[in-house]
Amino acid sequence: MDDFLPIAMRDITKPSKDGGHSGWEDVGGLNDIQNSIKEIIELPSKFPNIFIQSPLRMRSNVLLYGPPGCGKTHIVGAAAAACSLRFISVKGPELLNKYIGASEQAVRDIFLKAAAAAPCLLFFDEFDSIAPKRGHDNTGVTDRVVNQFLTELDGVEVLTGVFVFAATSRPDLLDAALLRPGRLDRLLFCDFPSQRERLDILSVLSRRLPLANDVNLDAIAHMTEGFSGADLQALLADAQLEAVHSFLDSENGSNQGKMPVITNALLKSIASNAKPSVSEAEKRRLYDIYSQFMDSKRSAAAQSRDAKGKRATLA
Repeated sequence: MDDFLPIAMRDITKPSKDGGHSGWEDVGGLNDIQNSIKEIIELPSKFPNIFIQSPLRMRSNVLLYGPPGCGKTHIVGAAAAACSLRFISVKGPELLNKYIGASEQAVRDIFLKAAAAAPCLLFFDEFDSIAPKRGHDNTGVTDRVVNQFLTELDGVEVLTGVFVFAATSRPDLLDAALLRPGRLDRLLFCDFPSQRERLDILSVLSRRLPLANDVNLDAIAHMTEGFSGADLQALLADAQLEAVHSFLDSENGSNQGKMPVITNALLKSIASNAKPSVSEAEKRRLYDIYSQFMDSKRSAAAQSRDAKGKRATLA
């Protein structure tokens, strides 16, 4: 029974303690994002009687956007593990197929599988690759995929017990119809971590590492201004590898049975030579894109209000 997997559950994982993610304790920083996801997923399952008396459909579909390496994919896996949800992860381009109708069929199959496995969390990574603005693709494949997404997310058949999450670093490339209320209507911005959040991330990542007693993670957090979560993980991996090299170089009879230890001096030297993966110019470009994206969302809402007012006066 332990090793048996039903056909309906293939490609569906239920994250466990042994499977990498163990819950919210694996996430450093991103407190606002955590609270929003808990509000969406945990409250309806903890207080079902209250939500049964609220017949309106919950806003349970989320778009996570932000610079690369800031924990968008990581926090979704941790959320699924923390809430004991079945987890379906879809890498964007794997849905696309050159044959007519095959891509739309792949989207339908994914949503059918998610509905059969409810309650589950359905996650689309690199969402801009499969749902760009309609009319920009000469082949028309992505246009039909977007249309299929629109009908699946907010069609006649209501998704019950399926939480749809999507992640992208370029939300401006997505089709605007996907972001209206009822579809991916909760927009959560995953920004570069602050100094306090970097300290949280370093504490979480270094929990299983052999650190010396003199290691000052607060000083490392001060030194790594502008680093993303992925950069901090790479920094600790480099320090671990350097500690292993130092251990092997100094290995003698007295070192038998000991482990390579990351010292404060070693960690500081690695941090002083490390550079963030996203440059200042690239960071400014991304922030300009995100501000224009939010401005366009606000202006679209204002235009729709103005249009309603005009129709009311003309009538």
